[in-house]
Amino acid sequence: MKIKLFIATLMLLVSSVASAIELDEAKDKGYVGEQTDGYLGIVQAAPEVTALVRDVNDKRREKYQQLAKQNNITLAQVEALAGKKAVEKTQPGHYVLLNGDWVKK
Repeated sequence: MKIKLFIATLMLLVSSVASAIELDEAKDKGYVGEQTDGYLGIVQAAPEVTALVRDVNDKRREKYQQLAKQNNITLAQVEALAGKKAVEKTQPGHYVLLNGDWVKK
């Protein structure tokens, strides 16, 4: 039983790392970028990008909802703060959505 639990945990960890690698690659290639609403957006359509963005945004939304509840603030407030931080932390050469336009930072 412990081995099955360990394997399940390990598989979850590996899938998380794989998603992170895919996200970094998508950002490096200019397929996706950060938005001021705290979510990822599609800059340039490419295979599997839509699914990646949906997956990342679903996970972010879930975390934002938890943070909003824990801190007794609105989801919109968490999204705005997360968006501000994400744009600030975006690496040079990656895209951010500012005033409706994708801009390379």
